[in-house]
Amino acid sequence: MLRRISALVLAGLTAFAVASCGSEGGGGTGGDAGAGGGTDDTIVMGFSQVGAESGWRTANTKSVQESAKAAGIELKFSDAQQKQENQIKAIRSFIQQRVDVIAFSPVVESGWDPVLNEAKNAKIPVILTDRAVDSQDTSLYKSFLGSDFIEEGKKAGQWLVEEYKDSSDTVNIVELQGTTGSAPANDRKAGFAEVIQADAKFKIIASQTGDFTRAKGKEVMEAFLKSNPDIDVLYAHNDDMGLGAIEAIEGAGKVPGKDIKIITVDAVKDGMQALADGKINYIVECSPLLGPQLMDLAKKVVAGEEVPTRVVTEETTFTQEQAKEALPSRQY
Repeated sequence: MLRRISALVLAGLTAFAVASCGSEGGGGTGGDAGAGGGTDDTIVMGFSQVGAESGWRTANTKSVQESAKAAGIELKFSDAQQKQENQIKAIRSFIQQRVDVIAFSPVVESGWDPVLNEAKNAKIPVILTDRAVDSQDTSLYKSFLGSDFIEEGKKAGQWLVEEYKDSSDTVNIVELQGTTGSAPANDRKAGFAEVIQADAKFKIIASQTGDFTRAKGKEVMEAFLKSNPDIDVLYAHNDDMGLGAIEAIEGAGKVPGKDIKIITVDAVKDGMQALADGKINYIVECSPLLGPQLMDLAKKVVAGEEVPTRVVTEETTFTQEQAKEALPSRQY
């Protein structure tokens, strides 16, 4: 571990300079230093994942784990099971273990300053992945790697505006939001609303969290259908909630993609298949394959190099025909 090396070198120099504790001090720390060989040069990363709530998240975890192995980075992995308190506990554990760098995908945006200050005081750099925090002190992390969620919401809204450009009738929209307080839920909602608010015919008649899960998406959509019989469009903040909603729509005797048009975000395989089958009408991509970029950032940060404070991943959108073309080579 690089951090260990620095401490051991400092201890060795001190012992050499102070003759009275020279031999005893050197013997106390020399074992770990001597045993290092190639292993002590290994970067150790503590990574706290949100959970395994969706196909996207599973693909993201796999990308991080495989990329760490390929880059020769030792990964200490923790699954927060969608609870902020679990992530805070994991980050404090990484600090105690004196890892070289901490990376995490925050469950929610708020409440991180205390633990990030602890990491800063321990001189352990932090990289945010996939999701941002709302801290005003940007010195608490070195970089944020991930998608532009507001732009994703805007892309969803722009498709809807184009789809109904020749209609003057009211368009009733229901929205399945992601985890309450999370950056993607907040930003995808804001970006979408910003675009559609310019035309009064677009009305969001119901909006509720589906926690980014298929089961919750189905449950909430069932409730939407019971309380709002005239739904024209569903906007789901991820594919999994959209796929759950499709089950509810079909269970209500309606045809997804026709009776109710569906827009989702992510572009995982199951979602892309539903798009190819015409059950989803439009998907805004959010790539989970952040592992290679994360490992590159980690190496530069540990080496003391300057890195961009914001790294935006490149992503696209998919129509039905584009989904059919992309599916055979889809990695996730």
